[in-house]
Amino acid sequence: MSDLLEHIQIETNDNPEIAIIWMHGLGADGNDFVPMVRELDLAGLPSIRFIFPHANTMPVTINNGYVMRSWYDITGLELGRREDENGLRASQKDIEAFIEREKARGIPASRIILAGFSQGCAMAIQTGLRHPEPLAGLLCLSGYVPLSANVATERSDASKSTPIFMAHGRYDNVVPFNRAEASRDLLVSLGYRLEWHEYAMQHTLCLEEVQHISAWLKKVLD
Repeated sequence: MSDLLEHIQIETNDNPEIAIIWMHGLGADGNDFVPMVRELDLAGLPSIRFIFPHANTMPVTINNGYVMRSWYDITGLELGRREDENGLRASQKDIEAFIEREKARGIPASRIILAGFSQGCAMAIQTGLRHPEPLAGLLCLSGYVPLSANVATERSDASKSTPIFMAHGRYDNVVPFNRAEASRDLLVSLGYRLEWHEYAMQHTLCLEEVQHISAWLKKVLD
């Protein structure tokens, strides 16, 4: 598929049976989470294909129009107001293309995880809740539910059985903790199986979180 976004691909062994598609945050690129392949310590699981896409570049309003890698535009500090719906939906199609490519390579949707940090977390949720088949899980780090007013009507019936891991820093200075709590509460109210973790950190990851992610992945991919 020549229209796929540029990306990094790492396979933990031959003949992968699992795919983890991991989206980076604003201004970063796919290299950001490559170290997680080793840090997660997923020994015992079948071979995994990790895919780290690079978002396209665009001017980002909140950063004075500076051109950087971004899944969608961010217009102001109050996330959720004046959201870039067109950008969100365009990037959703880009991520769906990776899912379809993995299915074509023999990995079913039920063995595909969508993961993301910050903006990438928003994209994992945006895509995963609307995907027409149950996925293996959504790994949602330091982010939020975008287009939250549309989720109840746009989510797929299949997504209701997709497990969700959601984690956030209580002192996050980029995506406010209360925004994450509201996103968690929305997903729980819609009946999703959600595992929630919070940590004494800012907009980052911590060792305890990596350990919890590893345990969750082993649980849902066992």
